[in-house]
Formats: sequence, structure tokens, C-alpha cells
Amino acid sequence: MIRTTRTLDRTPARSTGLDRFRHDVLRGLSLPKKDLPCKYLYDERGSALFDEICELDEYYLTRTELAILHRHVAEMAEAIGGDAEIIELGSGSGLKTRLLLEHLREPRAYLPVDISVEPLRRSASDLSRRFPAIEIIPVCDDFTGEFELPATGPDPARRVVYFPGSTIGNFRPAAAQRLLRSIARLVGRGGGLLIGFDLDKDESIIWPAYNDRRGISAAFNLNLLARINRELGADFDLDAFAHRADYWRTEERVELTLVSRREQRVRISEQSITFDAGEPIHTEDSYKYTLEHFARLTDRAGFSIECQWFDEKRYFCVQFLTVD
Repeated sequence: MIRTTRTLDRTPARSTGLDRFRHDVLRGLSLPKKDLPCKYLYDERGSALFDEICELDEYYLTRTELAILHRHVAEMAEAIGGDAEIIELGSGSGLKTRLLLEHLREPRAYLPVDISVEPLRRSASDLSRRFPAIEIIPVCDDFTGEFELPATGPDPARRVVYFPGSTIGNFRPAAAQRLLRSIARLVGRGGGLLIGFDLDKDESIIWPAYNDRRGISAAFNLNLLARINRELGADFDLDAFAHRADYWRTEERVELTLVSRREQRVRISEQSITFDAGEPIHTEDSYKYTLEHFARLTDRAGFSIECQWFDEKRYFCVQFLTVD
């Protein structure tokens, strides 16, 4: 019998959510260096475009992490153990999740947490059909803040957060540190974190992953302006902005921006924002860690490394960590 999934939608009411979106957009575009929170890239259209990016020849990250999973998933499942609650942050399409759930020993429950409710429901429904014996409870919430999870049994289970896809790289160091500490509090002493992250490497490999020939990365970035137009009644001319992605090797990060092609003025919710020609809006970072850098982050958050796995070229790393 297939268990019916119930979605716990803990996002604010639409009016409250729009107020927050408007506040964040106007605040970010009023800064001396214009900056928009990257979480707003992932509306339904943005999530679909990102799924397309993951299939691109240039975007090595997804297929490399999948190769690591295919080779080592049994070891990962063994490290997690039985009767565990699996909490996935930013659930996406669920392909990597299926591989993991197939190998786990009688997991207590699977709780995907994502801010985009429709992709979350579709993924949870698909996984429910594939794994009818596992209780699946999708939680629509912003995992970058504090959130609560429902009880999955009369007594607590070991909690393990699954955080694949190098999503941790989208957070600046201070924000990544706060998120890791939040995860440590969520899972508690003895809890675990299975996390993927991209490793520092030559620019000739990294740069094409964010500047693909088909322009899907550009469409993904520009979709943020389309969302602001649609939801906040703005009048961005998308043709007046260009996608740009630069790899700053000394800072170990790719920086995504939208660059104004000319001097212009944009109206957003009765306010007017001016842009100089060549002025960028920062939209997202993607950090490329050395093992030493990542170890400092996780150690300060209270985690210890139990196991780690690499692909043959050492482009990517997956680690299993536990709270001391």
C-alpha cells in the first residue's frame, strides 16, 4: 500500500511572502553594490531551468556526484545506519535521493525540505510510488532559517541531513557557517550530515559550467528579473541585462551577476531604481572548496568527519559527518 504524503506548507501566506520578497529586492537593489538573495532564483520556473542545467555537458557537478553515489552508496547507507530520519535540504528532482533510499536499511522517514512547493510535491509523490514502505513528509519551508519537523514515531530516531549538489557552495562563508551550525542543532548529538561539495580546480573546467553554449545558465539567472516583474509589478527589460559568471580563484568562488547593458531606470512597486551602464547585480555565488577550507567550516560547526568519497579526478567530494 502506498502511503499518502502530506505536505507541511510552512511558508508565509502569499501576501506576507510577497511583502518579504519586495522588501528583500528593494533593499538589495538600494545597496552600493546591488545584491539579490539567491534563494529567489528558485521559483518553479527557476527550479525547472536548474534541472536543465544539471543535464548540460558543461555542468560536471551533477554527473560527478552521481558517479560517486553509484560507486559508494552502500558505504554511505552503512554509515547512516538503520531506523534513521533522512532530512533532505533542497530536494530538487530526487534522482540522487532515489539511489540513497534504495540502499538504506529500514529508514524511519524521509522529509524533504524545499521552498518551492510544486516541485517538492511532485518529487515527494514520485518517491512515494517508488518507496511505498517509507513515510514521506514533504516540508515546504526556507531551510536557511530555523524550522521545525514533525514527529515520525513515539520515540526519537537518529536524524541525518542529506545536503547534496554542492548547494552549500551558494552560501558565503559566514552564512555557510550559520547554516552548518543550524544543521548540527537540528540533528543533535550523534546525528549526521551527508553533504556534497565542489572542489577547487582549474578555471578551464569551472568556467564553462556557468557559461554554457545553449544559454540555459543565462536564462536561469535572468529568470530572477522576470519573477520580479511578474510578482512585484516591475518593468525590467530583460534584454537590457546580460548574464555574467566569473571565477575568482583567490576567493575560491564563482560569482553570478546580471550586468546592465546601458544606463536605465527600473520601476519596482512605486519605487525607481537607477542603473549605470556596466553596473552589476550580484545574484549568486558558488564556492569551490579546498578540503582544508571545508574542514575548518564543519569543525567550527561541531561536526567530525567519519567518511569521505571522491570521483577519480577529485573534482567533487561527498562527506559523512557526525555531531560530536
